[in-house]
Amino acid sequence: MSKNKLAKFADMESYPHVFQAAGVATDPTPFPLKGKWHTDFFHNDHPIVLELGCGRGEYTVGLGRLFPDKNFIGVDIKGARMWTGATESLQEGMSNVAFLRTHIEFIDRFFAPGEVAEIWLTFSDPQMKKVTKRLTSTYFMERYRRFLTDGGLIHLKTDSNFLFTYTGYMVDKNQLPVDFRTDDLYHTLAAEQDEEVKQILGIQTYYEQQWIARGLTIKYLKFHLPQAGELVEPEVEIELDDYRSYNRSKRSGLTTSK
Repeated sequence: MSKNKLAKFADMESYPHVFQAAGVATDPTPFPLKGKWHTDFFHNDHPIVLELGCGRGEYTVGLGRLFPDKNFIGVDIKGARMWTGATESLQEGMSNVAFLRTHIEFIDRFFAPGEVAEIWLTFSDPQMKKVTKRLTSTYFMERYRRFLTDGGLIHLKTDSNFLFTYTGYMVDKNQLPVDFRTDDLYHTLAAEQDEEVKQILGIQTYYEQQWIARGLTIKYLKFHLPQAGELVEPEVEIELDDYRSYNRSKRSGLTTSK
């Protein structure tokens, strides 16, 4: 690990709005803020919104600026990246922004039933080889149900046609209510009349800017997750993405995946 990374980790240890729980897989200690985020940290009853896989935290911070009447928590295991948003929000004195460093597989250990209102999935790894690792799979939807309000919102913003297509099949198979769906976000936004929607969806992450520069279209899907009903995985063959995304492993020789 470089000195730069070590310095960033040291910084975040002193940040009052950053919680580091990277060892949650082997540490059974209950998280002290579970069920108490409103009362003990944010000190209000505003809706809590998670960004899972927040990277540098551009969306967490950007949304926090746009919506002072909501609370935002960026979640990622990559602390050196998270430092950027954590530092920016600290310097700006943003009281409605926090960061949680942990593995998303254990996200339900940190929030109580009904404690979270919305989830953002911004440029998640499509995990084309294993469905249970996809953050939009029914495997993760069941996890989200453990702390999401009934009918809570899930936003997917992605460069991956594979993940967007898969998630669309999953949503349709389970008849989850859809508010917004587009396979070319910025073309759609050009015709959008709602300025607030343009602001929200116009926030661009560091990697998103590079994908756009490569000529990739950005996809977006907004849907609700009710508590009732058994969730079923879609049985479909989906064409794999034909490019290699930043910081993701090399594609396999397969052309389709379930």
